[in-house]
Amino acid sequence: MKRDAGSHGRRGLVHVKTPLATGAVLPQPDRVLPATMLACAIMMKREMFEIARIYVPVKRRATLEQAKVDALAAAILAEGLQTPILVRPDGDRFVLVEGLHRLEAARSLGETTIAGYRVSARKH
Repeated sequence: MKRDAGSHGRRGLVHVKTPLATGAVLPQPDRVLPATMLACAIMMKREMFEIARIYVPVKRRATLEQAKVDALAAAILAEGLQTPILVRPDGDRFVLVEGLHRLEAARSLGETTIAGYRVSARKH
């Protein structure tokens, strides 16, 4: 995986590049990841979190779209959870940082735990 020199200054995006058999590397525009998510995937340990211990802030909860939850639930049934959520510790619970629709899709499927990364994030 190589970092695209022209992308690191723009909106924190990192272009993931794939090596070809010839040794050349082509960018894959469909795989542009936010730099923070890429850093989490590289440096953080994937953990399982109890869904009941994850608090969703009121402002974030207001952005919930049931159609997205339903589509993600179907995808999780077919393929499993592809992208873990991000949570930050807050006493004896966790606060959701990223992944509201994934969390609600897992909850709607009756899951009691979900894969995620523990991050240290500022309180908003």
